[in-house]
Amino acid sequence: MRVFVTGASGWVGSAVTADLIAAGHEVLGLARSDASAAKVAALGARVHRGSLDAPDSLASGAEQADAVIHTAYVHDFPNFASSAETEEANLAAMGDALKGSGKPFIVTSGMALHVPGRAVTEEDAGDPSGSHAFRVRGEHQALALVADGVRAMVVRLPPSTHGEGDYGFVPIVIKLARDEGVSAYVGNGDNRWPAVHRLDAARLYRLALEKGEPGQRFHAIGDAGIPTREIAAAIGRGLDLPVASVPADRAGEHFGWMGGFLGFDIDVSADLTRQRLGWKAEQPGLIADLEEGHYFRSEG
Repeated sequence: MRVFVTGASGWVGSAVTADLIAAGHEVLGLARSDASAAKVAALGARVHRGSLDAPDSLASGAEQADAVIHTAYVHDFPNFASSAETEEANLAAMGDALKGSGKPFIVTSGMALHVPGRAVTEEDAGDPSGSHAFRVRGEHQALALVADGVRAMVVRLPPSTHGEGDYGFVPIVIKLARDEGVSAYVGNGDNRWPAVHRLDAARLYRLALEKGEPGQRFHAIGDAGIPTREIAAAIGRGLDLPVASVPADRAGEHFGWMGGFLGFDIDVSADLTRQRLGWKAEQPGLIADLEEGHYFRSEG
């Protein structure tokens, strides 16, 4: 199958691209720059030049492929509203190109949902009307394409999709700890962060492509929920720094825009994902990954 992968040179997308090629699929990878194009080509994929700022380029890639896996996103963390507008334009462009085709269209989302009293499951759609439900709106937009003859699905990624070379949330928290001289967590640190290794996440995308049904959501969860104080403790050990609590009302002062994210309690299940796809995590969990030491070898 020829698969158009957006974000093919990125942290998750490059792993997805490599996994697809290893399984015998052909990949057409989106690349914005010469450097990104070189990374995509080095993985063994064909290069499709384009950008998230040019929705027509994404539509063109979708038209040339048998399936689309959309991992790219504008990660402007302090300005999620603008990122969401870009995402909605790109989903609309690719959706129009795929209507009536029956092609798989796998869209990436997050897990910052909450259901009182129980874990969030793959069947929980989330409320798209909330003021900060940006990724939820993208999910609803993508899955609405099922009615238009698209095999649309969603893969939800946790706050930490980790592994060597990670440049996401965990490295940001590590840099904050270095800068402040303390590895901190919010409140009592009981709030949970799920996590998954990028290689396990990549395999999940491929299994969704090969086995998933229209309208399904999948949860890429290796660690179902690690108390954030345990993450802070592992970072403290890695940096040889003290570990301390920051009161919730001072989280923004200490962590900046990350304060809100670090205070989330994300209780989530991946039981349906495992049942539907036969997927399970095989790589090290987040704490084990931190203990390996590669997160602390540089400030990059």
